[in-house]
Amino acid sequence: MKTATRASGAPSVSAAPYAAGGSPSAPAPALPSLTGLRWAAALLVFGLHVNNFGYFGGDGARIVTWGLGAGAAGVSFFFILSGFVLTWSARTGDRPLAFWRRRIARIYPIHLVTAAIALLMACTLPRQPMPTLPQALANLALVHSWWRQWWQTLDPVSWSLACEAFFYAAFPLLALLLRRLGPRGAAALAAVSALAVLVLAWADVRNWAGQPLSSLPAARLPEFVLGAATARLVLLGRWRGPGLEASLALAIIGYFLVPQVSAGHPATVGLPDTACTLAGFALLIPAAAVADLHGLPSLWRRPRLVRLGELSFAFYMVHLLVLRAATHLIGVRPRFDVPAGLAVTAGVFAVSLGLSWLLYEAVERPARALLLRTRRPARTASTGGPGQVRR
Repeated sequence: MKTATRASGAPSVSAAPYAAGGSPSAPAPALPSLTGLRWAAALLVFGLHVNNFGYFGGDGARIVTWGLGAGAAGVSFFFILSGFVLTWSARTGDRPLAFWRRRIARIYPIHLVTAAIALLMACTLPRQPMPTLPQALANLALVHSWWRQWWQTLDPVSWSLACEAFFYAAFPLLALLLRRLGPRGAAALAAVSALAVLVLAWADVRNWAGQPLSSLPAARLPEFVLGAATARLVLLGRWRGPGLEASLALAIIGYFLVPQVSAGHPATVGLPDTACTLAGFALLIPAAAVADLHGLPSLWRRPRLVRLGELSFAFYMVHLLVLRAATHLIGVRPRFDVPAGLAVTAGVFAVSLGLSWLLYEAVERPARALLLRTRRPARTASTGGPGQVRR
């Protein structure tokens, strides 16, 4: 389903009719800037993995580490964004089973295909980890991230899908709570969620749980709830955050604070880093939504970025498999000079983007249409429009 775009000079749109408790059938306005921002977050994760695979040596490695070493922040952005978008597009009267069905149709086809690719690589290529049967089954059920030793089974990035699956399981109850919250309650929930992230980051630094918390779904839930609470404020027309440019500046500042936090604590990369970017991301996402609602200028609403944002989930799921496969051609941590490193990075990026387009067009879209296909009532006219917020 294509995401509609809004010209920067378009008339403003009020979110008030779409607040929880409004019409259950009317689609919420499209927020294409959020789709564009998804692509930026996927690129951060790609950059992190390029850095981890050691494509650059010498000064190039230092520059890449400085610029991309905090790319795990992109996952935190996805978690906050997920809470925002699901709350934005929620409807009163929506049944949990219908909601869960839509979420399965959205993420599971790509997950199943990339897990199969990872298993094929493990069977045919050397140095690829082969999961045990329980590990593989846990991955397919999206519960593997609850066990730290299993969290990167098959496609390593699927650990975040296990977190999302937990969020989806909890969302019907969260949505019920949000519908009963006014502006003060939503603001309080956002504050409590942000505080919970900071407390968990403090506990992670001190190894309170005996293992890193960054991959534990329950530990990432506050980021999702934070996004949901800010969406509730926007829906109520009571969001009072800074504009898009200021929010983006705060997000960038937080991103480059991450190396200062993680320096000397290499094992704590995750929640402590998220504490640096949390405020910027929590402000940036609603600021981009408000820009779309009121037709304000937004770089992220440009059609090419929106199109790349549509591919971002498939890109996120396949890029690390491409990086792993490439080690059999270029070696492990080759540490090229800058020109060679850029050339190899561009090649891996192009392959990943091409495969993401193929997965989106041949797997994600048709599988979602098939899984969500319903019979049209024979005696009733269609009342729903084609423009819906991507969920």
